Amino acid sequence: MLRVSDQESDLRPALAESGFCPVYQAINLLQEKWTLHIIRALLPGPSGFNELRRLVGGVNAVTLSQRLEHLETKGIVLRRVHSTMPPRTSYQLTEAGIALQGVVAAVDHWARNHLAQCQPDAG
Repeated sequence: MLRVSDQESDLRPALAESGFCPVYQAINLLQEKWTLHIIRALLPGPSGFNELRRLVGGVNAVTLSQRLEHLETKGIVLRRVHSTMPPRTSYQLTEAGIALQGVVAAVDHWARNHLAQCQPDAG
């Protein structure tokens, strides 16, 4: 039977005396549909709205706009309006957003080890 180490037991759902649980807050933010896809798409560098929409794949424009606004208010995404004609908007990760690269890498590592065997047979 697998046991949780003492260090990992700190991740159990429990509110600190202050009522703030960082894991709970992070999961609430990152669980929103398309959020991790947006972060993953922005890791290589800034993207315009339409380019980002293509990179994420499957997200409609309204939802993408809402997620980007939310990520901007949380300090994860920076929105820049370029003074060109027509005006161009680009999005990039802030330092806090770039720090999520480890989360994306951990999900990638887990998926490669545990989901590869779940893929349907080709052909």
